[in-house]
Amino acid sequence: MKATYHKHILKFKRASGTSRGILKTKETWYIVIKDGNKTGIGECGILRGLSFDDRPDYEERLRWTCANIQKGPEMLWEELKEFPSIQFGVEMAFLSLEAQDPFVLFPSEFTQHKDAIAINGLVWMGDEVFMKEQIEQKLEAGFDCIKMKIGAIDFDKELALLRFIRKHYDASKITVRVDANGGFAFAKAREVLKELATLEIHSIEQPIAVGQWEEMKRLCEETPTPIALDEELIGVMDVIKKRELLQIIRPQYIILKPSFVGGYQGSEEWIDQAEALGIGWWITSALESNIGLNAIAQWTYDLKAKGPQGLGTGSLFTNNIQAPLEVRKGALHYNNQLDWDFNTDTLCL
Repeated sequence: MKATYHKHILKFKRASGTSRGILKTKETWYIVIKDGNKTGIGECGILRGLSFDDRPDYEERLRWTCANIQKGPEMLWEELKEFPSIQFGVEMAFLSLEAQDPFVLFPSEFTQHKDAIAINGLVWMGDEVFMKEQIEQKLEAGFDCIKMKIGAIDFDKELALLRFIRKHYDASKITVRVDANGGFAFAKAREVLKELATLEIHSIEQPIAVGQWEEMKRLCEETPTPIALDEELIGVMDVIKKRELLQIIRPQYIILKPSFVGGYQGSEEWIDQAEALGIGWWITSALESNIGLNAIAQWTYDLKAKGPQGLGTGSLFTNNIQAPLEVRKGALHYNNQLDWDFNTDTLCL
């Protein structure tokens, strides 16, 4: 058994705005395992400035992982606790290696093209005109759940955009989620939560910055708009710490990005703790290429995740891996009549 890793710079079709700045490219790495005539493929993706494993020795750890691939997925997962995205890539690659089809990790009605996964339509930050244009496109494309990133422009303008949606579609027709990426101060967040409640917003992700457990707890206790933790989960790798965080803050929801929280195993630890406390959850990709998105989507379907998931990012890049994943009428489909285009021998990326 031998493993290699290969870097790929994903290029955005259009620069995408977040509360941390404008994204034009995104780094990712593929782990390829070969064992006889079988091949397994996994993806290790980070977001600079956000991922717990965004550190100078990242590629050095990838080299170590490939050199020690014989240790197997369980032992490697334990030894890669500080590198959650590599944990996920290793899990993915071994499942791919063992599968009959290296791209079908969790066979189901989803991979047989008999069922689909409901997803939210993502509206990126930008000026008012651009954001309104995206909202209209998502609604015309048949999405019944819109997720809008907020905190980039004046909040009154963002409220106006949310009112625009509600003017045409009430909460029974269109679910609206917002994502603040920790962009508000505590006092401002309390005002924002009240304003959002008047518009029947489903939830707000990470209204204040991470690490303020007591302040976040207060917000979750008194909020009229449900709160979902996202960035707050990053870097919390110990199960006891996960339980402690959820017991103290008691959010209404948590959002799981496998590349950020230790892959399938790390995510399922969070799910177990959340469900024990009656906390809801959903799954979101973290701008992976179609290799990682495919692995997340199949697992999400296997989990029987409820409600729209955050898996609509596959069409953002000019140089993504060609895959059978398609978004139609607000849902992600696996069209098994289409082929993958991923040459593991040359990896001309």
